[in-house]
Amino acid sequence: MSTVTLSPASTTAPGNPSVFYRNKSTTTAGSKCRTRFRSKPIFAALVEEARPRSLPPARGNNNNNINGAVPELNSGVSSLVPASRNRADDIQAESKALARAVNASVYSPELIKLKYASRPFKVLRRTLQILVGLGSFGVKLWVDQLQGQLEQNRRARAVELRETFTRLGPTFVKIGQGLSTRPDLCPPEFLEELSELQDALPTFPDAEAFACIEKELGLSLDSIYSSISSSPIAAASLGQVYKAQLKYSGQFVAVKVQRPGIEEAIGLDFYLIRGLGFLINKYVDFISSDVVALIDEFARRVYQELNYVQEGQNARRFKKLYADKEEVLVPDIYWDYTSGKVLTMDWVDGVKLNEQAIIEGQGLKVLDLVNTGIQCSLRQLLEYGYFHADPHPGNLLATPEGKLAFLDFGMMSETPEEARFAIIGHVVHMVNRDYEAMARDYYALDFLAPEVDVTPIVPALRNFFDDALNSTVSELNFKTIVDGLGAVLYQYPFNVPAYYALILRSLTVLEGLALYADPNFKVLAASYPYFAKRLLTDPNPYLRDALIELLFKDGKFRWNRLENLLVQGKQDRDFSAKEALQPVLKLLLDPEGEELRSLVIKEAIRVTEAITIGTMIDTYNSIPGPLKSFLPNGNGIGIPMTDAEIESMMELRAQVLRIWGLLRSSDNIDPAILQPILQVLQEPEARNLGGRVFGGITQRLAARMLQQVLRSPATARAPSV
Repeated sequence: MSTVTLSPASTTAPGNPSVFYRNKSTTTAGSKCRTRFRSKPIFAALVEEARPRSLPPARGNNNNNINGAVPELNSGVSSLVPASRNRADDIQAESKALARAVNASVYSPELIKLKYASRPFKVLRRTLQILVGLGSFGVKLWVDQLQGQLEQNRRARAVELRETFTRLGPTFVKIGQGLSTRPDLCPPEFLEELSELQDALPTFPDAEAFACIEKELGLSLDSIYSSISSSPIAAASLGQVYKAQLKYSGQFVAVKVQRPGIEEAIGLDFYLIRGLGFLINKYVDFISSDVVALIDEFARRVYQELNYVQEGQNARRFKKLYADKEEVLVPDIYWDYTSGKVLTMDWVDGVKLNEQAIIEGQGLKVLDLVNTGIQCSLRQLLEYGYFHADPHPGNLLATPEGKLAFLDFGMMSETPEEARFAIIGHVVHMVNRDYEAMARDYYALDFLAPEVDVTPIVPALRNFFDDALNSTVSELNFKTIVDGLGAVLYQYPFNVPAYYALILRSLTVLEGLALYADPNFKVLAASYPYFAKRLLTDPNPYLRDALIELLFKDGKFRWNRLENLLVQGKQDRDFSAKEALQPVLKLLLDPEGEELRSLVIKEAIRVTEAITIGTMIDTYNSIPGPLKSFLPNGNGIGIPMTDAEIESMMELRAQVLRIWGLLRSSDNIDPAILQPILQVLQEPEARNLGGRVFGGITQRLAARMLQQVLRSPATARAPSV
């Protein structure tokens, strides 16, 4: 088989300290360049946005592009940007990529069991390897504790744990990656060492990687690339990444190549872990979840990561849903150079999100990027339901332009539609301390079977949240809630769905990243504007009911809650005051909304009276003192009211005016904000509603006037204003 000898060239990628190489075709067998390096920090991964280009049949060393022009390289970036391919060509290229991945493995616990049940010696050898690796580490920690040397030996133990996970292979590397983002669980020394598991793992031979590319794509290396890095830019649990330049376009791309023998390694590990799950389900009573089901779900996700065409489709779907925000960057896929074991996508220059000093040295703020990640994650989890389930720092990059780049779309999951609304409702019920409703939410979340009685769960929720909510919701951190709910889950017959476990993983990783930059960061505080916006603007019936529950209590409207929602909602850049009005008005005039209309009419009467009387009092106070004595009753309103009543009305008026001010000061406010009101007022039900409000105000003022007539002048009192 012909191979490629790599020789150094003068071209170097901007911002990347790695040496770049240019291809030279030869027929020398078995030669390879083995330059081992690791850039710190790794300006890894995957690229400026570009659409797939039409692919010419590139062979030999012809450096011409499809138009016959030679790309001019400026600081390592091609200034020639070919036109995007049309949709039909792209679909055809994707179909060919799917055909190349037709034999990709799919997780099947039955097939894995059938395979390894007949290999007891191999299973025993792997079991002993895991027990020896983790057991020896545990013994060393125990000895350190007995000798009082935990602090002194922490760095050495962190290195040993990283090396142990690395030796044990991809499955345990995944565990280490999860731990590397949890400063609340691991000391700093462990976080630093385990973070190297994200993209700084030992590499496999370049010759094997290049041979895999040629075999998978059916093309020689020099016909695809004009240059390719001599060594991997990054190496992760399932593959390693090279930086290359496409011959036909001059475009820089990232080429991810799968580790050889990876399926065999993870298959045996999942066989063993699944066996452990059966033992836990059978003998460990305090874990009520189906552990085997959780393991199977995780295994399915990992096996999906082994199919790079599937990952490419995931990336395309993610880009379509979430890259509409200018602060979010998602690399595009080159289907012509993608197969089951080779993935080619845009190259992105960036810094890992936990490299705080370097990011801030570029004039960027880590917390701004984390907030972008949180807002994008909330859209993933609660808007479209399609979310990135593996957002560790190696998969989140800060670009020099201040964008947040998402990488590695192998592990994705989906939130069921009913659960999305139930999660938002659950937050509302938590804010309201409505623990009965919180308990009922677990049906919609699929935590409980319909026949389970939630009555005994309510006191447990009350005991935890009454204490936790003594501070404001925004002061709670996500871990506090997870830990508290975890204690409840262990006590009752909950069955945590697999999607929920992945949501917890995703959010805890983001909170862990934020804690690097600010130990006092709270995910809920950053999330609340999104929840407020959704409650105020989303016409979904479930969320409209949740909004009513939040605003009305015991037949009274809670203006402070509405004001708080508007204050929080305005912090979300997508909030629109116009959108906040129309769904509420439509809900108010719904044929089945009589109960709500009665509450609103009652509150409208109170507000109208407060504004009217408040205006009269303001007018009275503006009159010069000597003239006030000529006014009837000496109070300017001619209505007998106590100081407490007037104070309450003035406070209500002030609150309503503040809320109107919040609506008017919306960034995207315009006169059209009144258009939904005018449209709704033309409906028959609206005219009836207005008549009922007017009638109520008239009756209220008439009653006060009658009270004034029947009241003795001696008992009338002027308000203190």
